[in-house]
Amino acid sequence: MTDPRQIQLIMELRRQGIDDPRVLDAVERTPRAAFVDEPLAHAAFDNTALPIACGQTISQPFVVAYMTQRLGVQPTHRVLEIGCGSGYQAAVLSPLCRRVYTVERHKPLLKQAEARFKALGLHNVTTKHGDGFKGWPEQAPFDRIILSCAVAKVPESLIEQLKPGGILIAPVGTVPNSDVSARAESFSQQLTKIIRTETGVKEEVLIPVLFVPMLSGLP
Repeated sequence: MTDPRQIQLIMELRRQGIDDPRVLDAVERTPRAAFVDEPLAHAAFDNTALPIACGQTISQPFVVAYMTQRLGVQPTHRVLEIGCGSGYQAAVLSPLCRRVYTVERHKPLLKQAEARFKALGLHNVTTKHGDGFKGWPEQAPFDRIILSCAVAKVPESLIEQLKPGGILIAPVGTVPNSDVSARAESFSQQLTKIIRTETGVKEEVLIPVLFVPMLSGLP
């Protein structure tokens, strides 16, 4: 039986302009409470970002749904996610595509996410402990790429891993230079959609957002 708070969240997302029935169904089927730590379970269905381990966050449900909707994922697609975190975004993508490949640099977070994917029977999510800036070249090219962390500029290495006609969505703008949270007001990020064309890339700025930074290397 669906939690009434989950239904309330879906209604709120509809009011905010999320109108793709496949995306709404994926969010409704993904129990966000399974992706937050126990002390924050009471806030699991709030339409807000929440802190998780390793100084990271689980994104606001609206932002997850909006990014997923603008990504235009199809059932045959292979999707790369950079920044697995709690695993929530990958779990929402799972029923929408053929396979999700997700990369995370924090091993404790990845282990927790893997346990959640197994418990929920999400068998089409493949994980990797690695540097997000490198992407996953062995599995490229991808139909879609989504960054769940912010970059000052989208790495060329990731654009090269997109198929022609493929879409990448990322928070782009100023980012803190460490995992340590800084004053949010000092950062300006725009969710940006990039389409790889035969001759280059086409960019579209979507909405202002605030994400933790994408950092190179492993901690």
